[in-house]
Amino acid sequence: MVKNEDYTLVNGVRIPKVGYGTWQITDREECINGTLWALEEGYRHIDTAAAYGNERFIKEALEKGKIKREDVFITSKLHAAKKGYDITLEEFKKTINNLGVDYLDLYLIHAPKPWGDTTGHDYMPENIESWKAMEELYKVGKIKSIGVSNFDVKQLKTLISATEIKPMVNQISVHIGAPNKEIRDFCKEEGILVEAYSPLATGRIFSNEQVAKMAKKYNVSIAQLCNRWVLQEDMIPLPKSVHKDRIIENIKVDFEIAKEDMEYLSNL
Repeated sequence: MVKNEDYTLVNGVRIPKVGYGTWQITDREECINGTLWALEEGYRHIDTAAAYGNERFIKEALEKGKIKREDVFITSKLHAAKKGYDITLEEFKKTINNLGVDYLDLYLIHAPKPWGDTTGHDYMPENIESWKAMEELYKVGKIKSIGVSNFDVKQLKTLISATEIKPMVNQISVHIGAPNKEIRDFCKEEGILVEAYSPLATGRIFSNEQVAKMAKKYNVSIAQLCNRWVLQEDMIPLPKSVHKDRIIENIKVDFEIAKEDMEYLSNL
């Protein structure tokens, strides 16, 4: 079953194939309940970020869920506006304190520049300094794997050429209708695993007639089809929901999309 399957990162760390995404879940009760339902259903990969403002809620859910720390893969992210060596170390401490853990399984630079920044400033020198801090945390075992989010090919090349350890993950927006092939192809060449956030196109995919027709063919929901497509493209889907039935549905993807249908969906 997919819920029991992993990918292996280039450093040998195993990462569950489906993650529970918590973006936009800012209500305490919704976040705790959603995370608990995910854990109860067998999710063992929780994705959060400092910017989501819900790390403390996830801590409460983990405590209530009584799952051994080593049995849950936890990802968080450095806020896009927080860049530099010292500030990265400070922000990391805040994150693990918020989550109530001693280490992270994966820590990402959330974005190459602060959200909404229109100055045209090149933040790569600051990103490189943040990365060097993350490399140090990785070397002492405070982070099991390190990566980035929302980085394009040029930014990845710049980071790789200026640092010692290559990113192990790039978390980007990928879904049927927006396959983001250029970045994915580069990541594959470099041994960087791609995580797909918003695999349901933040809900827009539900109005696509072609996708709905394909889901009907396989007797699955649109969400299940989308998550399965991500998996068969060798990526990790990070579906988000606060509804128990949908959380359960999102990880029930033990079916196979035929090669010709994969090609059709990939070219929509």
